Amino acid sequence: MAKTKTTYFCQSCGTQTSQWMGQCKACGEWNTIVEEIVDKGEDKKAWKEKGSKQEKTFALNIREINPLGEIRISTKNQELDRVLGGGIVPGSVILVGGEPGVGKSTLMLQVALKLDTVKILYVSGEESVSQVKLRAERIGIESDQCFILPETNTQKIFTHAKEIQPQLIVVDSVQTLQTPHVESSPGSISQIRETTFELIQYAKETNTPIILIGHITKEGVIAGPKILEHMVDVVLQFEGDRNHIYRILRANKNRFGSTAEIGIYEMQGAGLREVTNPSEVLITKKDELLSGNAIAATLEGVRPMLIEIQALVSSAVYGTPQRTATGFDAKRLNMLLAVLEKRAGFRLNMKDVFLNITGGIRVDDPAIDLAIIASILSSNEDSAVPDNCCFAGEVGLSGEIRAVNRVEQRIMEAEKLGFDVIFISKYNKIKDTDFGIRIVRVSKVEDIYRTLFQ
Repeated sequence: MAKTKTTYFCQSCGTQTSQWMGQCKACGEWNTIVEEIVDKGEDKKAWKEKGSKQEKTFALNIREINPLGEIRISTKNQELDRVLGGGIVPGSVILVGGEPGVGKSTLMLQVALKLDTVKILYVSGEESVSQVKLRAERIGIESDQCFILPETNTQKIFTHAKEIQPQLIVVDSVQTLQTPHVESSPGSISQIRETTFELIQYAKETNTPIILIGHITKEGVIAGPKILEHMVDVVLQFEGDRNHIYRILRANKNRFGSTAEIGIYEMQGAGLREVTNPSEVLITKKDELLSGNAIAATLEGVRPMLIEIQALVSSAVYGTPQRTATGFDAKRLNMLLAVLEKRAGFRLNMKDVFLNITGGIRVDDPAIDLAIIASILSSNEDSAVPDNCCFAGEVGLSGEIRAVNRVEQRIMEAEKLGFDVIFISKYNKIKDTDFGIRIVRVSKVEDIYRTLFQ
């Protein structure tokens, strides 16, 4: 008979202990230790022939190893390919997480249906085949190479995969999978860890890429042990509010590319549409000039784009003024307000300041500091910034405008979208004659105020 073992796992970090305790020693969380039964029976792999011997491994000198090169499978989705670093690497395991209803399953089904030259096995553990068919009809794409499998048992999944021989597997979702080697309910710490490990073994040994769709907790992190994100090759976060039409795909971890890239989508009735020019989406079209608005030239990875900064400065009703930032670091906003107070002499200590980056995105690029300063001054003076101006510069604690990297790309993006003037630091070493847009160089915060509002 197979031996069974009772052990304890932390639901927060996945740490295994031999006895129950009130606080996890690894992560420090309270009341997260639960008891689970782990089956330590024979490890059977359904994708291998019975009786096959284990292959012997050897240590190789790194000079003797031949690199595989950039062999990738294009998803025919420009935004997803950019975030992945050029496409899906064979044998990789990709984890996609996001809020319920944000569009994870829709995006992956679109990818599965568009790849009509790649045989795909779509494993649906949450929805029936008829529900998946209804979503496919809504998307309006047909494919002869997409096979739908309503199954949650990993060993049965491997059996079907052996028969179909897919070139890509999509699992929706990893929290619904279960393996007979672990006697616990689907979604538990041990089940998620064991099923993911089996899928990773299959992907590496058969060179078949696997995309896992994962749930997230109320704190916004992917459900399951933290080791789940360490085990996979790529972790993608699908962000967005269900009340807004725009979605953002970010790479929190990528072993085959950069984590600075983002993909932007627009949710429509027929699925997700790629937004190839995000600047036109993130800039609001207005009939009249309004105070407190400024355009910043920023970078997300290698992609330059223009975003709109909105600021509202008003007299504080209560004793303590409010400082609220949406899509921007609130601590950095306080720093910029302190610079305006100390270095430029603006009395903002008794005024409420509200800052918003339109489009629902979050930006950490310090090059938008200059646009934030301009929007705050515009709202404080109740004077609009000209709509043909944009900004690219970092503000230091001394009130100086610091140079930013890859300013040429920012200038070319502003010129392409029809802007006439761009404000940058005078310390950026570029030739003004190379561009068809007027470049205004500033060195201090006071220069911005004198140029725009005096």
